[in-house]
Amino acid sequence: MRLAELSERSGVSASTIKYYLREGLLQPGHRVTATQAAYGEEHLRRLRLVRALIQIGKVPVAVAREVVAAAEDSSLDHHMRLGAAARALPHGPGPAEDDEATGIARRSVEALLEQLDWRCMHDDASPALGTLVASVAALVRLGYPCDTAHLLSYGRIAAELAVADLDAVEEQPTAAGQIEAAVALTVLYEPVLLSLRRLAHVQESARRFGVATDFGSSG
Repeated sequence: MRLAELSERSGVSASTIKYYLREGLLQPGHRVTATQAAYGEEHLRRLRLVRALIQIGKVPVAVAREVVAAAEDSSLDHHMRLGAAARALPHGPGPAEDDEATGIARRSVEALLEQLDWRCMHDDASPALGTLVASVAALVRLGYPCDTAHLLSYGRIAAELAVADLDAVEEQPTAAGQIEAAVALTVLYEPVLLSLRRLAHVQESARRFGVATDFGSSG
């Protein structure tokens, strides 16, 4: 397909596509003349990923470039490529190591990992792990329940979500497509999960604390 068709099918303007090409976010097309190139389905798929990262996930162009590079790095095994792409995504702040609450939080998180048998997380420098410790430390400072027992239910739900996510990722037929899907699903489903959680809070609050009305009673 030509650039105009790629723009129409992807919903990305031709000028933006040219910008992505210059920035290395999109691989060059197959040159057919001195001034024209042809593009394939892999370009369309990559455009959708980049658009999801930048426009929906608010990921900076430089970070999106790292994700794309990780997806294309065939020197890494599949697990490492997935991890490299995930690490490139924006994360929250890490913990303040000189804070007493951080020490308490880190012990709770380490015990949680033991309970969940997440052995691959031990000695991991993942930004997500640092953000988790920082978040639990904030709960410690404010006096909210955040010991291992309270965290465990969240960890178990996260484990179930990971199975669903990776099942969806494995539906993609190529390794590069799976990595792109893993990143896109992470970016796109996080607001879905947040919204569902808030809606569930409303439903559970109504169940627990709402005023029951028996429409079947006749007074």
